[in-house]
Amino acid sequence: MTKDEIILANKEFLFPAVFHYYKEPLVIARAKNQYVWDADGNQYLDFFGGIVTVSVGHSNDQVNAKVHQQLDTLQHVSTVFANEPQAALAKKIASITPQGKLTKSFFTNSGTEANETAILTARCYTGNTEIVALRHSYHGRSAMAMGLTGQGAWKLGPAQAGIVHAHNAYCYRCPFGLTYPSCEVRCAQDMEELIRTTTSGRIAGFIGEPIQGVAGFVTPPKEYFQIVEKIVRKHGGVFISDEVQTGWGRTGGKWFGIEQWGVVPDIMTSAKGLGNGAPIGLTVARPEVADSVKGLTISTFGGNPVTTTQAKAVLDFIDEQNLLTNCTETGGYLRGGLEELKRKHEIIGDVRGMGLLQAIELVEDRQTKVPATAQTAMAMEASRENRLLIGRGGMFGNVLRISPPMNVGRSDVDQFLGLLDKTLAACGSMVAGGVR
Repeated sequence: MTKDEIILANKEFLFPAVFHYYKEPLVIARAKNQYVWDADGNQYLDFFGGIVTVSVGHSNDQVNAKVHQQLDTLQHVSTVFANEPQAALAKKIASITPQGKLTKSFFTNSGTEANETAILTARCYTGNTEIVALRHSYHGRSAMAMGLTGQGAWKLGPAQAGIVHAHNAYCYRCPFGLTYPSCEVRCAQDMEELIRTTTSGRIAGFIGEPIQGVAGFVTPPKEYFQIVEKIVRKHGGVFISDEVQTGWGRTGGKWFGIEQWGVVPDIMTSAKGLGNGAPIGLTVARPEVADSVKGLTISTFGGNPVTTTQAKAVLDFIDEQNLLTNCTETGGYLRGGLEELKRKHEIIGDVRGMGLLQAIELVEDRQTKVPATAQTAMAMEASRENRLLIGRGGMFGNVLRISPPMNVGRSDVDQFLGLLDKTLAACGSMVAGGVR
């Protein structure tokens, strides 16, 4: 099919709910390592990684070699049969969870399914039903997951009963009008009042992203989750960490984002970077929590031999290449470059994130913090013209999200910073010229 035929087929035969970042869909034809090529043969530097999914590079040779071997050995059996790849992956995950306390896994096909499984598990274990999630959060596209999500733009149906939303730690736009640290982390302290006034007082659990992804990589102060954890447990709930975007070393130095905040959860969920492009979902829990799920359950494709082989190969590659350290060091180098761009471009109001999970929030004025939504859309188009792939997010659509493969180096970052500088300059020129 030609590029035009592909775009036409997308319009005619796919649900219109699928969105695109650009005015005209970008048709990707192939990819390798940190680069992708479109249908016209143009090469792009990929610093978004398929929405924080390509963790060790597109079509990683070492990972793919193991997948090819597994494809010729055993492709599918479903969860009603045991198989070695699934067992090996579960054993590996148990060895790297926070303090080694989460040791029992259930595999599905996506982060949405993983979060559904986590909520079911929390309710089975506690005997309670009510769930606390966070404002600005994103947890998937099923009815339950959209109910957990704290952004109206990502909710396509009615509110879900038994779910309430607490304040997130969005320090740049504090809902209380306070400043950290003199605020004494009021957003976290408010969890007590929320549970007492909007629930029965006995909850099944709390779910939160250590760094909120779709929200624009909103990064909390270090005390936030420690305070929240104590309040949640006081009211009978379990702590669920949604690691779909923060897991597998991306935040630097630790395997999971929640470890950066000194909290050991009862349940963790993940997907995306675990598979490096393969469809996988993970719910891992403390043994006593996992064992509370009684009766029969199945995932036809969850834990299939090919996907779990790929996921195990990804984790082995991260280990062997010491990518947790690379995320810290190269991520620090990237952060320094972004801070330098902030000094150069007035449109950047905030730089935030951790490791190789970084974001810049664009504003029309640094004093008023008016979201530069239209300018961010221009920046996305300009980045495409400059052959750079980045993401967009935030409640106001004014945040550029940056999440390259975790094995990029400083030279890749230098190339990226040059392209982003050029992109922001072009965006500034369009605004100065009256194009809004």
